[in-house]
Amino acid sequence: MAIRKSKNKSFWIRLRRRLILAAGGVFLSSVAITLLFRWVPVPTSAFMLRQWFSGTSVDYRWVPMARISPNAALAVIASEDQNFFSHWGIDFKAVADAIEENRTRKRPRGASTISQQVAKNLFLWSGASYVRKGLEVYFTLMVEMLWPKQRILTVYLNIAEMGTGVFGVEAASQRFYGRPASRLSRRQAATLAAILPAPRRMSAAHPSHYVVRRTWQIMDQMNRLGGTAFLRRHAD
Repeated sequence: MAIRKSKNKSFWIRLRRRLILAAGGVFLSSVAITLLFRWVPVPTSAFMLRQWFSGTSVDYRWVPMARISPNAALAVIASEDQNFFSHWGIDFKAVADAIEENRTRKRPRGASTISQQVAKNLFLWSGASYVRKGLEVYFTLMVEMLWPKQRILTVYLNIAEMGTGVFGVEAASQRFYGRPASRLSRRQAATLAAILPAPRRMSAAHPSHYVVRRTWQIMDQMNRLGGTAFLRRHAD
């Protein structure tokens, strides 16, 4: 009996050590790949791979921030995350406001920050499970700690889905407007930002009345933020 107990204890000790080593390996790997993407152009994302494996073609063209119109950066901030430069990845005030508004809204309003969307699109999968949300928080905080804000914004503008199989502002600008992302007008940038919540249901090429209305709202918010001078004030 004593021998059996000793063997069982030894088994659980070995298992615990292996689990600790595995967890440490996963943590170090996630840190390493996140650090790598601070400087290296992101080759793909979890969302792109899912599209590719499902048989949908993927149009993706990485460009640095210097080749993206400031209108595009300002539009996504105005539309998705106006507190982007002041929070640490999770905007708790926006979460509280969304909970309050959603009590009376027919279409629920989300409160994910740009940083959270980068973490989800780059590393994870869609869904609402507690496991995925927990991992989203983990990667969001890691991205915020290891990347400057300008890098987070650059990656977001490159990997956000802006049409079925169309990822990033360069691919979207070329596909829908026949011009590089560096030449996007305010209205074009605002239209692309307007479809971000549902890029497979809404179209930048053939905007619905809702998208047109949302585009003008985003342009108004861009003006209220102070235009592209807002970006210069927060440049790293």
